[in-house]
Amino acid sequence: MPIWGLTIQNEPMATQRWESCIYTAEEERDFLKNYLGPTLEKEGLGDKKIVVWDHNRDLINHRTNTIFDDPEAAKYAWGTGFHWYETWTGSEPNFTNLAKVQESYPDKKLLFTEGCNEAFDSTKYQYWPNAERYGKSMINDFNCGTVGWTDWNILLDETGGPNHVSNLCFAPIHADTRTDSLIYTPSYFYIGHFSKFISPGAKRISTAPSRTHLLSTSFLNEDGKMVTVVMNHTDAAISYKLYVGDYATQVNIPARAIQSLVY
Repeated sequence: MPIWGLTIQNEPMATQRWESCIYTAEEERDFLKNYLGPTLEKEGLGDKKIVVWDHNRDLINHRTNTIFDDPEAAKYAWGTGFHWYETWTGSEPNFTNLAKVQESYPDKKLLFTEGCNEAFDSTKYQYWPNAERYGKSMINDFNCGTVGWTDWNILLDETGGPNHVSNLCFAPIHADTRTDSLIYTPSYFYIGHFSKFISPGAKRISTAPSRTHLLSTSFLNEDGKMVTVVMNHTDAAISYKLYVGDYATQVNIPARAIQSLVY
């Protein structure tokens, strides 16, 4: 299996009931600078991307400041990984923290390394707010400079597992092993609005909705096609105009919907 890169530790500030290791920002910086980076380089693996943090958006700024402000540590780091679970505190997602990291360290990449809907409940396979969480996160993360976005699971079974510590979650697709069937959740189709139309190598283009009722992000694919993903997170259908340079077109989007425009 080709290895593209690695993160130093999953969720280094969380005391877990599964395998984990706590790293303060200073400890992660020093481990990267004095051990991991030099060792990979010595073994001819210096082309592997090292991703720091790999935890939530809430404390990402302190972590990146500590590591990237040290030139000897920063030279080994490709970028910063992050998750979306800061909402466990009751907080809204801290998207603005990503923009601050991007502003401070434009030569370092932002990568969404994990996200899933927690607390599996088989009666909520078709629960649309789970999908809207994906749409809201992906649009805002990309608009704040994120270059890649990875789900935690693409496929789980009818229990939300298997999982050796009963951390049972939702996935875009669930396999019912009792009936040998697949269950496609709304999250699967929301993700598809990005992965189906936005190609690897695409460049993000600035997009500015005039109303907060609509969320959107745009990319220019390498084949010259432009893609705009629009999400309506309100309970009413909306008619809007899409402007690109001197051109405009009228578009309708249903309530609680997501759509991709390719032009």
